Amino acid sequence: MKHRSFKQYFITGLLVWLPLAITVWVLMWLVGLLDAVFLAVLHAADTLIPGIHVNAEYLRGVPGLGVALVAVFIFSTGVFVANMFGQWWLRKWHGLMNRIPVVRTIYTSVRQVADTLFSGSGNAFSKALLVQYPHQGSWTIAFLTGTPGGEVARHFDQPLVSVYVPTTPNPTSGFFLMMPKADVIELDMSVDDALKYIISMGVVVPGAPAPAAKADENRTQSV
Repeated sequence: MKHRSFKQYFITGLLVWLPLAITVWVLMWLVGLLDAVFLAVLHAADTLIPGIHVNAEYLRGVPGLGVALVAVFIFSTGVFVANMFGQWWLRKWHGLMNRIPVVRTIYTSVRQVADTLFSGSGNAFSKALLVQYPHQGSWTIAFLTGTPGGEVARHFDQPLVSVYVPTTPNPTSGFFLMMPKADVIELDMSVDDALKYIISMGVVVPGAPAPAAKADENRTQSV
């Protein structure tokens, strides 16, 4: 057996445990966020109705209750707005928010992004692309988000596409670009595979063995 350094063993072990650690951290962050929303509601209720103070203190001590109740509330909201009365109420709510200065700007922007990302009819991140960015000869992965229209499209005599170029290893920040359709290359890889490629900074190549599997294979060959 060939000698393997401490660094090689450490990296191999890190590649095994790092995905699990990050997954647990993200889940704990989400649970904490939902619990914080629940506690804020309890605090507001305790302020408005002082008589429920004892019950509120008891509910605060139940682990996971905030996550469950917030999830049920979100689900119930979806069921409510799926019918005609819910749609009427939702239109009234949107109209009210759009009449409040400053609030309407933020609310409308967030609503449009949410509709694009989560609507079944939306085309957000519909395809993975290769684009030249930030300069010619330098390629990166981007995602197709749509097609420019209106005033923007009238200024060009060739078809354009709207793309989102994410940063690595955090793809939630990035750059919005409009590029000639002829200058982008569509990839066969799925959006999920492309995101993994970006988050791993090119280490996890779609269609290739995972780094931990490669390390095991190399260890077997060295025996």
